[in-house]
Amino acid sequence: MEENLKQLQSEIIKVALYGPESTGKTTLAKQLAEEFNTIWIPEFARDYLQDKWNSKQEICTQNDLFPIAIGQTKLENEALHQANKFLFCDTNLMVTKVFSDIYYNSCDPILEKAAKKHKYDLFFLTDIDVPWEKDDLRDKKEDRETTLAIFEKALIDYKKPYIKLSGNKEERFEKAIKIIKDLEKAKKLGFNSYDFIEIYNRKINLETLENQFAILKNGLPKIHLERAAKINDGITAISTDEAIYHANYFEEKSKNLKLKKFVPASGAASRMFKFLNEFLNDFKYNSETINAYINRKKDKNLPVFLVAKEKFPFYNEVLEVAKNSFSDYETSSNDAKNYAFIKTMLSSKHFDFANKPKGVLPFHKYQTHTATAIEEHLIECAIYAVSNNKSNLHFTVSEEHQINFEQVINQVKSSIEKHFNISINIKYSYQDKATDVVAVDLKGNPFRDEDDKLIFRPGGHGALIENLNNLNADIVFIKNIDNVIQNHIEIIALYKKALAGILIQFQETIFNYLKLLDNESVSNENLNEIVNFLVSKLNISVSDDFSKYTKESKVDYLQNVLNRPIRVCGMVKNEGEPGGGPFWVRDKKGATFLQIIETSQVESDQKKILESATHFNPVDLVCGTKNYQGQKFDLTQFVDKNTGFIVERNKNGKALIAYELPGLWNGAMAKWLTIFVEVPLITFNPVKTVNDLLKPAHQSPD
Repeated sequence: MEENLKQLQSEIIKVALYGPESTGKTTLAKQLAEEFNTIWIPEFARDYLQDKWNSKQEICTQNDLFPIAIGQTKLENEALHQANKFLFCDTNLMVTKVFSDIYYNSCDPILEKAAKKHKYDLFFLTDIDVPWEKDDLRDKKEDRETTLAIFEKALIDYKKPYIKLSGNKEERFEKAIKIIKDLEKAKKLGFNSYDFIEIYNRKINLETLENQFAILKNGLPKIHLERAAKINDGITAISTDEAIYHANYFEEKSKNLKLKKFVPASGAASRMFKFLNEFLNDFKYNSETINAYINRKKDKNLPVFLVAKEKFPFYNEVLEVAKNSFSDYETSSNDAKNYAFIKTMLSSKHFDFANKPKGVLPFHKYQTHTATAIEEHLIECAIYAVSNNKSNLHFTVSEEHQINFEQVINQVKSSIEKHFNISINIKYSYQDKATDVVAVDLKGNPFRDEDDKLIFRPGGHGALIENLNNLNADIVFIKNIDNVIQNHIEIIALYKKALAGILIQFQETIFNYLKLLDNESVSNENLNEIVNFLVSKLNISVSDDFSKYTKESKVDYLQNVLNRPIRVCGMVKNEGEPGGGPFWVRDKKGATFLQIIETSQVESDQKKILESATHFNPVDLVCGTKNYQGQKFDLTQFVDKNTGFIVERNKNGKALIAYELPGLWNGAMAKWLTIFVEVPLITFNPVKTVNDLLKPAHQSPD
């Protein structure tokens, strides 16, 4: 009996149509077979039971299930020899098994074992959102929802790869075609059916994955640096008086604009406390002193932390808990006290700082309270991102951390609104799972965990271009979650407003030129004026052949260059911080333009140009994301997809190679109009490690 239920193996991609009666399985099987120039297998039970009814007027009994299962298996095995790449099965043993459970409250163990063992590359679970069509063999019209739930549960219990198909006949057909084509692509890339379902549920585009695999295999082209951008050569310096003028200009214009502050804040603070976690993991508590550990590890960060720990904004709170948690704290040695203090900070039982988002951590100690980075961003928002007493603040967060943000905001928002006499509208978004990337092992195969499941990794902050693209605002201020300050907030506000004022003035000129280019009466003199503006103000070189173009071609060329999102980027003097900087780059066509470049994007033989950089990118951006007609740009159209990053990482002791998307302020904005403006160094105060909180900008002047 079991031998007759054995399923032959084949390279043919088998798709099973599966679901309750009268849900369009047969119709879809026929359509797909015709579309993919192959054959489909009819439902053996239908002819078998119809013959029984016609000859004996008898309905199905449990004794009929084995003949049906054997007949269905035989049809499928025979069809494999005739199929062309694909085989579409109108039904399968899983259907027989489920009907046995529904009608007879049991299933023969041999039949159940065979149903579980039979493999298909994909199951299409057909939904019940199609009209019921009565015939001699159908009798479950009233129980369709319950029946569908039973069918789906069986797929889940037996861990079958499935996708639910809903919609009318035409919609199902179109969806199924795309899914099957993507399944074929996925298999060619080395993915199995379960991988494909995961990719499908994450809404990751197969063509995008295919491109990522090609990048991991072939590498990314390096950026060619022409020279470092400097003052009067790509970077504009402004005096305090000029900053005040631009800030006032922004304040006047902002009354008619919708403003928004955009704060990337998704990550946990693990790197911030990396050296402390390493200490807890590697310190030999009973056999060495902390000083011996510092010498052994050549750790320069730990002694700074220990000497100055009383200056941290969280010191008193952590100390109190440490004393209560360690009964012998007061009588312990200094080493034991320090160990207990750090343990209390990082333990999941207590503060768990390293696993929380940076935004909710104590950053600044005031006379009345301790402030988080979130609170500081709300205050900044209230000072410079306000129009008509309204302010809009948008955080990108990890979904599991949103509640932490909300708790902090609920504590401080109303008092800030009252103090500044404004209302603050706060929104959140998550990094889209569809932007996640897969990694490969050192042989170029998809990287898997110990359970043979794909490892998906966040695509890096470049994925946030999708979040930015979904915002509706005239002006967007961008600043990282950890770049806040306890002192000199007035300087921060002045230069943020100044950057916005510069942006608006550039926008007005560009928008006027674009409207002029729409006019058929635009003159050659007008065109020459626009070219001069491109070269002298926007630092954009024009094609050498431009003068030979027809007037219509010149207009098209200039419209294409000018009709883009605009960003004004604050740049600070380079003091050796790791990260990107402003450079002139040359593309394959010989054109030079300004761009923010990371060290990993350039060849080692251009090291001298990198070292000659006078300025650093502090991620201090003001952006215009609408065009001259007031419509939102599709920001994804201005990404340079050849400027991502290839990184090497380690997962559970296994090496992996992964692709990261073009950075938000690097390749993701590569095709924007870009203006670099020098801002004071005091405006850049990131907290990359916990010791950065000891810097003057994060300490009370008292």
